[in-house]
Amino acid sequence: MTFTLAHLSDIHLGPLPAISARELMSKRLTGYINWHRSRAGTLAEATLERVTHAAAESGADHIAVTGDLTNLALEAELRASALWLEELGPPDRVSAVPGNHDAYVRGALDRVFQAWAPWMTGDDGNAPLSNEDFPFVRARGPVAIIGTSSAVATPAFVAAGRFEGTQARNLRRALDETGKAGLFRIVLIHHPPIRGATIPRKRLYGITLFQSVIAEAGAELVLHGHTHLAQRHSIAGPDGTHVPVIGVPAAGQSPGAQRPPGAYNLFAIDGVPGRWRCALQQWSATTETGPLELTEEKLLHLGGG
Repeated sequence: MTFTLAHLSDIHLGPLPAISARELMSKRLTGYINWHRSRAGTLAEATLERVTHAAAESGADHIAVTGDLTNLALEAELRASALWLEELGPPDRVSAVPGNHDAYVRGALDRVFQAWAPWMTGDDGNAPLSNEDFPFVRARGPVAIIGTSSAVATPAFVAAGRFEGTQARNLRRALDETGKAGLFRIVLIHHPPIRGATIPRKRLYGITLFQSVIAEAGAELVLHGHTHLAQRHSIAGPDGTHVPVIGVPAAGQSPGAQRPPGAYNLFAIDGVPGRWRCALQQWSATTETGPLELTEEKLLHLGGG
């Protein structure tokens, strides 16, 4: 039986709500200026609505969202992001992990953990209260959704993420357990765990650690956002195998902008351990109106060779 998973990322809900002078006395000032200079003109509410609706109506068994639902992590944005998740689907069918914009200033991530708890609650009934509590694990049919967090507050002009020791140990344990259970393991993370995937000030710190965990414990697929690009990479798994690492364009990116138009990825998974099959489709908003277009279709290379 085929299991399907839709992947969205970098939602950047707009427009920006009203913001006080006090809230602007922080890194938010540079983000506020950046929004009005660039993002407001390239991220469209209409495109986001079309892509979101298409993903929700795709018939996918589960939907994964890999962060940056907000822009400046304002209280009003956090409330809006929880409402957006509710509209996307019930918590048992939607999983979310935070991005750097959701941790824009110190303390914001704590509020994200509260607002998004239903979509980050593992099968053990617990939702993360800090990055050290990740990953959460959700078994759905033949698939394990394993959500990690690379989101941390950073200085102005920096959008980097971190993957560190406690979470690495937790991830190793989760991968071991779900691997022994014979599940197709999908790891969610916001920042791409790939060297050179983005510029240094936006990179993930802890790439070597993340890749070493995957090389030792294994996984079948890693999904990320952050770059707003349709990136396709792979990293080493155990015993000479390799694991696809797949990014997706920002969901609300306007057609005709410098970066790819808004899109979601749809994965179709079937098979058994050692003989898994995973097909990828990318559905993109290539025009201002109308249905999304199938812009990529491929069978992912799983395993060795």
